[in-house]
Amino acid sequence: MDLKKTHSLVLNEGDPEQKRAEIQEYFNATFTIDELLYETLKDDDAFYLRADRLRHPLIFYFGHTASFFVNKLLIARVIEKRINPRLEAMFAVGVDEMSWDDLDETHYDWPTRAEVKAYRDQVRELITGLIKTLPLTLPITWESPFWAIMMGIEHERIHLETSSVLIRQLPIDRVCRHEFWEICRDSGAAPENELVTVPGGQVVLGKEEGHPLYGWDNEYGHHEAQLQPFAASKYLVSNREYLSFVEAGGYREERWWTEEGWHWRTFKKAEHPLFWVQRPHGWGLRTMVEVIDLPWNWPVEVNYLEAKAFCNWLADRTGKRIRLPSEDEWYRIYDVAGVRDPQEWREAPGNINLAYWASSCPVDRFRFGGLFDVVGNVWQWTETPIYAFHGFRIHPWYDDFSTPTFDTRHNLIKGGSWISTGNEATRESRYAFRRHFFQHAGFRYVESENPVQLHEDPYETDALAAQYCDAHYGPEHFGVPNFAKACADICLEVTSGRARGHALDLGCAVGRASFELARGFERVTGIDFSSRFFRLAARMQEEGYLRYALPEEGDIVSYHELSLDELGLAPLRDRVQFYQGDACNLPDKFSGYDLVLAANMLDRLYSPRRFLASIRGRINPGGLLVLVSPYTWLEEYTKKEEWLGGYREAGEPVWTLDALKAELSPHFRMLGEPRDVPFVIRETRRKFQHGISELTVWELK
Repeated sequence: MDLKKTHSLVLNEGDPEQKRAEIQEYFNATFTIDELLYETLKDDDAFYLRADRLRHPLIFYFGHTASFFVNKLLIARVIEKRINPRLEAMFAVGVDEMSWDDLDETHYDWPTRAEVKAYRDQVRELITGLIKTLPLTLPITWESPFWAIMMGIEHERIHLETSSVLIRQLPIDRVCRHEFWEICRDSGAAPENELVTVPGGQVVLGKEEGHPLYGWDNEYGHHEAQLQPFAASKYLVSNREYLSFVEAGGYREERWWTEEGWHWRTFKKAEHPLFWVQRPHGWGLRTMVEVIDLPWNWPVEVNYLEAKAFCNWLADRTGKRIRLPSEDEWYRIYDVAGVRDPQEWREAPGNINLAYWASSCPVDRFRFGGLFDVVGNVWQWTETPIYAFHGFRIHPWYDDFSTPTFDTRHNLIKGGSWISTGNEATRESRYAFRRHFFQHAGFRYVESENPVQLHEDPYETDALAAQYCDAHYGPEHFGVPNFAKACADICLEVTSGRARGHALDLGCAVGRASFELARGFERVTGIDFSSRFFRLAARMQEEGYLRYALPEEGDIVSYHELSLDELGLAPLRDRVQFYQGDACNLPDKFSGYDLVLAANMLDRLYSPRRFLASIRGRINPGGLLVLVSPYTWLEEYTKKEEWLGGYREAGEPVWTLDALKAELSPHFRMLGEPRDVPFVIRETRRKFQHGISELTVWELK
C-alpha cells in the first residue's frame, strides 16, 4: 500500500465487495499516516505542549481523530456501545479556535501517550470489523452506515493538516526529522510575477445528491455566477515578492490593513510572516520539523489579514485594482486550467496529496496552462467568507461542521497544500478558517472588475436554530409564558432558602434558562449537545444579542434582533458559561452542583437511564434535580429498549413518571407534585407547536 497514492473514493459505482476492500485500504492508510505524523514529536512530553495558546496540546488531537469515529457511529446508530467513555468525552470537543473555547488546563487530566495509542488501536480494530461485516450496498449515501465511516476517515485527513500546523509551531528542539516527512530541498531566486488574463465565463458550484465522492454538507446545493474576464498572478506570491512589503514597512503602516487586520497585527506585534525566522546570518524558514534558509522562490505563508494588507499595498504601488480572488474567480481559474479530481490522476498535477514533499516547493515547479500552482503547494486565501449554497442541508450526524462558520468571519481557502489529501484535494471541497488563522496557506492576487459578493448575512437562518432563538428570547405566543423562563422561575422558587452556589442547565439550547437561573445562582453552566445551539448561547453571552430570520410564509422571512439588555439579563452575563457536551457522557469536571435543570431533554437522549444513573454524582448532597419533559419518546432519538415509558409491559401501560420514580427513588426523593409547564414553538406565521411538559423536582438524599 503506497500511503502517498491514496485518494477519496468513488462511492456510487463498482462491485460492493471490491468497494469494501477499497474502504478498508483507505481507512488503514489514513490511520497510519496520522500516526506517522506524531512520530515527528521528539518524546512523549512534546504531546503535552501548547503550540498555540488557543488550542489544545497535541495529545488531544492524537485522541480526537479516533474518538470521532466512535462518537459519530453512535449518533448514526451503527454501534451501541462506547469503547472508553472517559476518553471519548475528553476528546470530543474543543477543536475550533473560538474565544469561548474551554482551554483551562486545570480541567484536563490528560492520559499518557501510550494510553491514547492503545485506545487508537481499539478504534482501529472496531472500524476494521465494521468495514468487514456491515451490509454494503451501492451507492453509499448520506444515510448509509458506511457514510459515517467515510466521515471519520475524511475528518482524520483534515487533522493531518491542522495538527501538522501545530507541530510546525512547537519549539524546534521538540521535533525530529522523519523519512516519511522529508521536505523539498530545491530553492533559488524567485521568478518575477506577472498578471495573466483569465477568460470570463460561467461558474457552477455545488454537489447534487448522488455525487460520486464523499462531501461535507456545505458542498451540496447550487450556486451560479457569470464572470467577466480578469487577470490573475502567474505565480503564488513568493517569499521574495512578499519581502518587498515587509521591507517597505508594511507591518508598520496601518493604512494597508483592515480594521480587523490592524487589531490582530497590533495584538500579536507581528513584523513578518509567522514561519519566517530572524537569524543573525539571514532569514530562515520554519518547516514542520526543520529550520532552513528561507527559500525565496517558495510561496509565502500568511493569514488572510496579511494577504489582504499586501494586496492593498500592491494596489497602491501599481495603481491597479489588486485584491484576493473571490471563490467564484478561483473556480474560474480551476476550470480554465482543466484540473480533474484525484481519482482521474496518474500523477498528482501539483504539490498536493503528499505526492512529493512534506513542505512547499518553488512556485514555478507545477504549470497549469498559463498559471502555476492552481492546486497544491499552499492553500490560497480568497475574499469570500464561506456561506451556504441554495439548497444547503445540515447533515444530522455532524450538525456543527459547517453552520458555525457561516458567520462572515471564516474566509474560504482553496486549492489545497502539500499535505491536502482525500476530500481536501477535490474540486468541490470548501474549507474556511478565521481570518487570523494560520494554515499551510498563502495566496495569489487578481486584477478584476468583477464585484465580490460577500453573502454577508449576520442573521441566523437555520430554521431549527431560529425557532429556538425565538422560543427562548422572543415574544410570548397565545398567552403562554416563556418556557425557559418558567422552568428557571420554578427552579428559583424550589431552591429558595437552599444553597445556590452553582447550577447546571443541561440541554440549555440557546441559553435563556441559564441566564434566568443566574438571577439567583452565583454561577451557572449551560451545556448542550448541539454545537449550533451552544454557539448561539455563547454568542449571546459574549455579545449580548442575537439576530435571526424567521420564516413567515414560503420564502418570505422576517428579521429579528433580541438582546439580554432588553430582558434585564445583561448584568448577569459574567455568571454564565456555556459548553458543548453529551449529557450521557460528561467529563468529570462537570460536578458540584446545587441544582441541575434538564428541560425537554430526557426524551431526546440515546441513553436516559445512563444519564439518570450518573447525574447524582454531579449534585451536592441535598441538591435538586429538576426534570422537565413532554415524554415524547421516538425511536429517531432513543431506541425503544431505552425508553423510560410510553410502552406496554405484560399488556399494561408503563408511564414515564412511574419509571422515573423507580429509577430515582434509591437516591432521590420527589418534592411536591408534578407540574405542567406549557410551551409554544413558532414554525411560521401561521403554524405553531403547542406542547405541555411535566416538571418534577428531586432532592438528592
